[in-house]
Amino acid sequence: MKLSFTKMQGCANDYIYLDCRTSGVPEDIAALSQRLSRRHFSIGADGIICICAPVTAGADAMMRIFNADGSEGKMCGNGIRCVAEWLYTHGMAKPKLAIDTLSGLKTVARMGEGLWQVEMGTYTAMAAALPAVNMGEGPLVDLPLQVEENLWRVTCISVGNPHCVTIVPDVDSLKLEQIGPGFEHHENFPERINTEFVQVVDATHLKMRVWERGSGETWACGTGTCATVAALTELGICPAGEDVHVQLRGGELTIRVLPGKQLLMTGAAETVCEGTTEV
Repeated sequence: MKLSFTKMQGCANDYIYLDCRTSGVPEDIAALSQRLSRRHFSIGADGIICICAPVTAGADAMMRIFNADGSEGKMCGNGIRCVAEWLYTHGMAKPKLAIDTLSGLKTVARMGEGLWQVEMGTYTAMAAALPAVNMGEGPLVDLPLQVEENLWRVTCISVGNPHCVTIVPDVDSLKLEQIGPGFEHHENFPERINTEFVQVVDATHLKMRVWERGSGETWACGTGTCATVAALTELGICPAGEDVHVQLRGGELTIRVLPGKQLLMTGAAETVCEGTTEV
């Protein structure tokens, strides 16, 4: 059977996009995501994102995310911009789109050609939201965390999915393939964790690398970038109410923390190719 797909990327966070609005999500989606996401041996991606029929009245679509290991995620900031771009170029050319996710309804506004701004909702540093254990109830801000042989200072943030943020002096020198799994599978995070390693350039400019649960190191993570700016705002490093520019391996995202711990993210979305594959 042939499967039609669109490959898209936001800051090099690339996914295979399937139009499931009529057909529904394939029954074998976990295995399909594992197979098609393999670099060099298949289409290659960070996973599959299914564009589904909305579940909320008035919404335009629903997004479901399946990581490269087949596990399902709740929210993807780079992915939702690409969903908006796909909808916009496939018959839904509206200046604002409402997209359901497993983390709730998100509003995405078109800011220019291939440029989208996402209302990412609120963040919290409370343990129950992540979830996190053995670290107190929270806020989980600037706490010690023993990961294998090393002691880190971390701030844990939920933006609908869980993140652990730590500041490092030089993000480029880190060997994430050695460090990342210890964070992801740490006993304090029963549902695993995404981990952001951030270097402070100045109060409004950061450099970041990310280890995503289920995918390993990716070149960008929208929710992770939001969590990073939220964490550094909690630490008093980044200013609330101002744009903070975060340089990732795949490009730049701009994050602003609004009153009430609301998060706003702006970034690009681009179609890489369209095609069919045998499944």
